[in-house]
Amino acid sequence: MEPCTLCPRKCGADRAKTAGFCGANNKIKVARAALHMWEEPCISGERGSGTVFFSGCQLKCCFCQNHAISAENFGKEISIAHLCDIFSRLEQEGAHNINLVSPTPYVHHIIRALDKVRPRLHIPIVYNSSGFETVETIDLLKGYIDIFLPDLKYKDPARAARYAKAPNYYEVAIKAIASMYHNVGPAIFAENHLLKSGVVVRHMVMPGGRHDSIAIMQDIASYSFKDDILVSIMSQYTPAYKSHEYPEIDRRITSLEYDSVVNAMMDFGLTNGFMQERSSAKKEYTPPFDLEGV
Repeated sequence: MEPCTLCPRKCGADRAKTAGFCGANNKIKVARAALHMWEEPCISGERGSGTVFFSGCQLKCCFCQNHAISAENFGKEISIAHLCDIFSRLEQEGAHNINLVSPTPYVHHIIRALDKVRPRLHIPIVYNSSGFETVETIDLLKGYIDIFLPDLKYKDPARAARYAKAPNYYEVAIKAIASMYHNVGPAIFAENHLLKSGVVVRHMVMPGGRHDSIAIMQDIASYSFKDDILVSIMSQYTPAYKSHEYPEIDRRITSLEYDSVVNAMMDFGLTNGFMQERSSAKKEYTPPFDLEGV
């Protein structure tokens, strides 16, 4: 991590001395670690996903609903031993999996923790990220991660530049997702319909972005492994953080916008996956970042 090149920003920060672009230094920082019911059904199940929300983010979208941790870096610094204890406690509380949210700045710490605790865990490890990843970092995780849960946010470089200052987002994300698939292979389910391993690609439909979303669906349909992954189309966009500075996205999406993307998903043959109820577009679906479980 010195200089840090863990994410596509490759900011080169010496994180022992200063934070990187993501906001992280060389200490683990966590904002919440608790059972979470609002992931896809194959992740949350009946008891919940053991979700660990890490502080900081390499993408920092201007509309982020988790901006308190992604942009403002709220959280508490903890040790690797403490992180191991969190993983073990979440399994004891009934978590179906350990769900690492925005984990990229802490990949080396997470690997060290899993080296210590993985022999005692009997549930899958989920890597829940923005999709803005390097192939090199994803390959570091081979053998550690069972389920990859990446976003695929933007195809249009202009949109990625405007909302996340990352015009190369798409070209980077599609390579990372291919690496994720090659690391874990086709989706495999347990008898209780929970996902044991595989890749779930998430896409959140945004105001004014349905044509970009449809183009993404068409691209996913061209993947050689399209039938072996799951696609989750999300309707939960809610204006947040700095969205008021961008009038075109300072609203919720319409039924036309969401339905047109879902219809395209089906038309392109992407029948393995999930849709969201429109009622998901509520601030209540964002968990409180109050150091619970930390």
